[in-house]
Amino acid sequence: MEDLIVRMVSRIVVPFIQVYGFYVILHGHLTPGGSFSGGAILGSSMILFALAFNLERGAKKLSHETSTIVECAGAGWFAILGLVGIYMGQNFLTNKEAGFYMGAPGDLVSSGAIVLITLGLGLKVASTVVTLFYSLIEVEGDAHD
Repeated sequence: MEDLIVRMVSRIVVPFIQVYGFYVILHGHLTPGGSFSGGAILGSSMILFALAFNLERGAKKLSHETSTIVECAGAGWFAILGLVGIYMGQNFLTNKEAGFYMGAPGDLVSSGAIVLITLGLGLKVASTVVTLFYSLIEVEGDAHD
């Protein structure tokens, strides 16, 4: 029997979980949280969707291959932002001295490249969580064959 209640609650809750995950990522320099916490929340929301609606439908939303690509893109984004500092004649991941806009203290844009860095790392963590989930499911499926 299908779990209608689980599916209905998941359908309602998953978008809110994802918005909260992005909130935690983007406000990590102002509040507790950041890329790891927010990425874990985002990845968990995709796992919840896959478990509630079946793995095939979950894989259509974010496949194992797409998750791996996003994981590499997040790492690449981090590296590119780090190289901006070197390009500007500073150290890797230099912030203010590399010319990033610092904004006013307490504002969302008040830490230069930190918001951009945590966004890239948050997507990497989220995709890593999803990739690990699919990898474990594949191993589990192979063990039962």
